[in-house]
Amino acid sequence: MTPALRVPEGLSARVPAEQREPGLGRDGVRLLVSRGTEVSHHAFGELPGLLRAGDLLVVNTSPTLAAAVDGSVGHTRVVVHFSTRGDDARWAVEVREPDGRGTTRARACVDKGTVVRLPGGGRLVAEEPLSPRGDRLWWARVSGAEVTALLREHGRPIRYAYTDRDQPLSAYQTVFALPVPDGTGSAEMPSAARPFTARLVTELVSRGVQFAPVTLHTGVASAESHEPPYPERFSVPGESARLINAARAAGRRVVAVGTTAVRAVESAAGADGVVRPRAGWTDLVVTPERGVRVVDGLLTGLHEPEASHLLMLEAVAGRVAIDRGYDAAVRGRYLWHEFGDVHLLLR
Repeated sequence: MTPALRVPEGLSARVPAEQREPGLGRDGVRLLVSRGTEVSHHAFGELPGLLRAGDLLVVNTSPTLAAAVDGSVGHTRVVVHFSTRGDDARWAVEVREPDGRGTTRARACVDKGTVVRLPGGGRLVAEEPLSPRGDRLWWARVSGAEVTALLREHGRPIRYAYTDRDQPLSAYQTVFALPVPDGTGSAEMPSAARPFTARLVTELVSRGVQFAPVTLHTGVASAESHEPPYPERFSVPGESARLINAARAAGRRVVAVGTTAVRAVESAAGADGVVRPRAGWTDLVVTPERGVRVVDGLLTGLHEPEASHLLMLEAVAGRVAIDRGYDAAVRGRYLWHEFGDVHLLLR
């Protein structure tokens, strides 16, 4: 996909699939399949027939948080996007402005010491930028409120301008999401897994497809500048590491459901490709130069030309395959973003 190519007008998925047509479910999206440089077109419900018995799907179990909360800086209304909880109880946050259309735009006037008043008497103080790369995200300390309780009571899912309206949190939870004891989760939905339903998972299992759960809590993406991902918290449990290593040893395919699953499992892999149980923070950015050590395929959404995720796709499938797949997606009027269609990349 050439850097100059933009997502064509009208190809952003503005509402979830189940709201686009009567009778559609979550799995009512299209599936573009790239096998090397060959491209084919399918309904997502055909996925069980496109996988083999013994294939292993690596899935992210992180739940989506209602991470957007209204607040104020002085007399100015703002929206705080809570991204990631740090080890010192601070949160990485992005402070944005309402845009008058129910969504937000970037806000550039956050400095050290900026105070944001939150619902219920909470108070957020910006302390330092998260990264020397820029000041979009800040480490901030919240007093007068417990953040996960604040999100449950006053938060709503983060919504971007290409969508039509706010959706309930349930629209952003995947079938694989599991509650986390400390109440944390993902600021943005691990969206590649959204089309899966319990019925489809049951059919996959009945055909001999296996599942390996991992966790990676996604932070707030940059809607404007498409920065590389910041460090995120992840966990690869021992049983999942065992399943992945056994599949690789037997010559069976390991297919990640989403770029978050790739980041988690590749962060737990050694240079020898062996996956070991691991939990903590990962700053891994998967690029063609680094390559992938574990996954043989990737099921993912369609990404904008500037998105850093495209480097990961190229690492999995190669540049020619990505270019041909995205050209086919544009010609076929596939839908982009978290409520859109999906792309299965196989080596």
